[in-house]
Formats: sequence, structure tokens, C-alpha cells
Amino acid sequence: MNSAAMLMADAPRELTSPVQEVPQQTQNQSLRDCVEQAMSNYFQHLDGSSVTDVYDLVMAEVEAPMLEIVMKYTRHNQTRAAQVLGLNRGTLRKKLKQYGLL
Repeated sequence: MNSAAMLMADAPRELTSPVQEVPQQTQNQSLRDCVEQAMSNYFQHLDGSSVTDVYDLVMAEVEAPMLEIVMKYTRHNQTRAAQVLGLNRGTLRKKLKQYGLL
């Protein structure tokens, strides 16, 4: 149960549930506040279970939707998306492939 993939399978719903209608109070939260709340909920629901690779878990949960949104925003222009993200275009392509977005 050490890999991020296994953790995601057993993760509390706060990190893995699909996005539904967002309550008004959540709409006014910063991204930082949302991450803090999600991480706090995650650790509260571990019920004493051992956990590792939290960084990989969080990055996989955040990076893929971020890439999807940026690609939509740039109309799938990889050069522009790389500029928006502050990444090299090759790095962007690697990440898009990693998440099955290319």
C-alpha cells in the first residue's frame, strides 16, 4: 500500500470524488484553502492507516485537471499552453502523455 496508485484507490472521497456543484462558500476559497481543507480531511479519515507518497498522490490529483483546463483555455495549442504554465513544451508533452491527455 505504498504506491500513490494504491493510495488513490483507498483514499477518502475528498480527494477522489468527481466535482459536483460547488457550494457558495467554496467558490470564494483560494486554491490554497481548498488544498489545505482536502489534505486535512484526508488525514482525518485515515483511521490510523499508514500512508506514504502523499506528494505523488496530490500532484497526480492536481496536475492532470490543471493540464486539461490549460489545454482547453489555449485551444490545445501546446506552445501557448507551455508558456501559460511556465514549462518547456517538451515537458508539457511528457506530462500530457503521462496523464493520457495526448
